[in-house]
Amino acid sequence: MSDEPNSKVEQQREMILRAQQRGPLAKLWAYTKLSGPGWLQSAITLGGGSLSGSLYVGVLAGVSMLWLQPLAMMLGIVMLSAIGYVALSTDERPFLAVRKHVNPVLGWGWAIATMMANFVWCLPQFSLGTAALQQNLMTDFFDGYKVEGVMSVSGNLIAVAMLFVPTVLLVMFYDRGGWGIRLFEWVLKIMVAVVVVSFFAVVYAMNASGAIDWSAIGAGLIPNFNSLSEPAGVFQDALRGLGESRSYWEEVIVREQRGVFISAFATAVGINMTFLLPYSMLQKGWDKDFRGLAIFDLSTGLFIPYVLATGCVVIAAANAFHGEPFEGLIESSASEQPGTKHPDSFVKMLQPRLEATIGTEKLNTLSDAEKTAERNKLPLAERRIAAMLVPRDADALAKSLQPLTGDERGKYLFGIGVLGMAVSTIIILMLINGFVVCEILGVASKGMPHRIGAVMAGLVGAMGPFFWSKARFYLAVPTSMIGMVLLPIAYLSFFGMMNSKSLLGENRPKGAKRVLWNTLMGLALAAAICGSLGSIFTATGTARTIGLTLLCGFLGLAVVAHFVKPKASS
Repeated sequence: MSDEPNSKVEQQREMILRAQQRGPLAKLWAYTKLSGPGWLQSAITLGGGSLSGSLYVGVLAGVSMLWLQPLAMMLGIVMLSAIGYVALSTDERPFLAVRKHVNPVLGWGWAIATMMANFVWCLPQFSLGTAALQQNLMTDFFDGYKVEGVMSVSGNLIAVAMLFVPTVLLVMFYDRGGWGIRLFEWVLKIMVAVVVVSFFAVVYAMNASGAIDWSAIGAGLIPNFNSLSEPAGVFQDALRGLGESRSYWEEVIVREQRGVFISAFATAVGINMTFLLPYSMLQKGWDKDFRGLAIFDLSTGLFIPYVLATGCVVIAAANAFHGEPFEGLIESSASEQPGTKHPDSFVKMLQPRLEATIGTEKLNTLSDAEKTAERNKLPLAERRIAAMLVPRDADALAKSLQPLTGDERGKYLFGIGVLGMAVSTIIILMLINGFVVCEILGVASKGMPHRIGAVMAGLVGAMGPFFWSKARFYLAVPTSMIGMVLLPIAYLSFFGMMNSKSLLGENRPKGAKRVLWNTLMGLALAAAICGSLGSIFTATGTARTIGLTLLCGFLGLAVVAHFVKPKASS
């Protein structure tokens, strides 16, 4: 538990109880002053996955899918509220409670999957942060470390050190408890605010130039699931003249739209966020008198910043890229630029069309330059659709907005926002990994074990720019797919905990409240399972087989454990 003196917790409890007696406004003010863990959740969710996912939502669907990320977050908050309710209603730590009262396999799966997600997610955050430093904020400095236009190892090492050192120091403050936790939370609140304000300022500048259609934005906030089965409207004109290849491109577009749908649910609330929330609350000394504060904290500190930041990125990306081909891909012919380097996503989408046109055997004998020339010979309409589907990064978005925001303003605004996203997420991933290591070892969440666990995640993440540098900003989308496969593990555990009489006793919801909790949790669990299966089936070949095998094997172990584990006493 927390090092914070019991007297401090009692003062906070007294503040809440007095505010409840004085009315809604007093309670609102008290909750606002005491909020904290919800902002930590906001700091982790506003990371590379949210940025790349929001960018691609804008590229694919414009503002017509603005409803997607708020809906994903609302379902995620339901489950976070559930684990918060359980943690604050009992004297048992969540990891032990899942193993004892629900299922030991689910408990260990929750912890191990969280640690895996921490490592996987730290890699793109370091890549994201170094890219923001090198491309947006300190370009003149880092230009001196480029060799023939490519960033040198020393340039990447300097950028990584600029991220690693301050993040480790800040996590050490949290480990001190008391004032260290308060300082940590205030720094994270400021960083989240910087992220939101940076992206909001870009949209404000766009609006001042008359580039925003607010009626379309309003319509985009109304849920519409047509994008799961048919291409967005902007692609319809491009599809009309395709003939026999139309069905192929319709399938490609819908697959990409389903991909961002899955990504939105995976990056709104990841499995590691579910581990962070209960332990950050317990670290502050909260208990059942703080349950109302916990739900308020999630609704304000998490939901509002997330919706504002991701919504602004979607609007900006839609204005810049929706329906627009990736620059330079369709203007040139094979004779003009036969050696032009094509983005990997562009190559992948056109690969089946090349195989159908010239044959797989012949295609395999061609050099990269010759393959590029053959792609440039494909019908313009097909190349145009593929170019419209190519993901963009934050640097491309900042450059595209220069006419609206000024030559340097958009570049720096986006750079600050992106850097804030990366740094805040790295800090929280390190913090979570410290919690996981301590729980696995069965020791208190403090001291050397917590620090070692935190630094482990940071050291793994620091390798990101060296191993994943080709993907840069788009690293987060495949990573979010992995997170989506793991998420149902946590959700299934929480569903069982909220219905466990042996765990909650008299605190288990009753009557209409229990029906409401189970209905909302059921929706969130169903969405997570659909997303998980979608992530597996959008993969191909060996990746799909491995995903299905691991998922079925894990569920089989959980079923066996359910029938052989000793029954927990009430």
